[in-house]
Amino acid sequence: MKRISTFLNRALMTVALTVLLNGLAGAPLARAQGWPNGQTVRVVVPFPGGASTLDSVVRIVTPELARALGTSVIVDNKPGAGTVIGVDATAKSTDGHTVGAVANSFTVNQSLVKSLPYNTTKDLQPVILMARTANVLAARPDLPISNLQELIAYAKKHPGKLSYGSFGNGTTPHFAMEMLKFMAGIYVVHIPYRAQGPALTDLLGNNIDIMFGNLPDFLPYLRSGKLKGLGTTYLTRAPLAPEIPTIAEQGFPRFETDSWYGIVAPSSMPKESIDKVNLAINRALEDPSIRKNLSDRGIEIIGGSPAKFGEHLQSEIAKYARIVKSANMQID
Repeated sequence: MKRISTFLNRALMTVALTVLLNGLAGAPLARAQGWPNGQTVRVVVPFPGGASTLDSVVRIVTPELARALGTSVIVDNKPGAGTVIGVDATAKSTDGHTVGAVANSFTVNQSLVKSLPYNTTKDLQPVILMARTANVLAARPDLPISNLQELIAYAKKHPGKLSYGSFGNGTTPHFAMEMLKFMAGIYVVHIPYRAQGPALTDLLGNNIDIMFGNLPDFLPYLRSGKLKGLGTTYLTRAPLAPEIPTIAEQGFPRFETDSWYGIVAPSSMPKESIDKVNLAINRALEDPSIRKNLSDRGIEIIGGSPAKFGEHLQSEIAKYARIVKSANMQID
């Protein structure tokens, strides 16, 4: 009986110890699964509030993200330095509840900015590629040209006379115009702004001559005659404005660019938290009202996994590196 009692005691102790160890091993996962644990989630946007399509997409998705995560979600605008300031704030965040919104400049800056304060691939990790939209090259209405070929001829006849705006070094308008300058062999002066809004205001006010911008934001001015649409940037005509020819069909068949909008997170954020944000945003992008809102603005919904966005980022980094080098792009 004594031997049986000893055996039972040892068996019970083994079971108890196993349960304890399993509980301890599962504790971090349980905490991660409980994320965000009622704490506010912050989304850093590297542009001024209301001044970019990226900010708009984030604010459309944010209410559904908050509902899905069961907590409040705030948008924190940190503009400047061609989005470097905002992305750096995301990369250096240690609170475990901060993610960052990024666009094309996130991958352009890898090659364009000589001394980034963060490592694009080591300090940050992909969460989701939310959407994209076409760009358009627009000109002030009194510029004495009516199409892209006439613009190029005018620029060659008057080198350095024309100016173009962008919403910062490394942003899509900067990259797109530098690519066109290289392909067409023209010289146009770059005037960088802090956001699309001020640049568009100066274009409408005839303070600059031309500018690439997000098609949905420019379309009302193009259709009212306040701006001229010289070309869109998909290889095929943009569904939102099929009347505007592409740059590709006007003599530059390899010219293609777009504006895309994604979410990244600090590399320290656990995979379980990344997956939660990814799932919540994917579900938001499937919401009929959100889909209609974005579609009406000419914004194409993408979604997908963190891995899919990671592949996109690597492809974009390589693409922009080639073009930055071949076009000898520099910060102005």
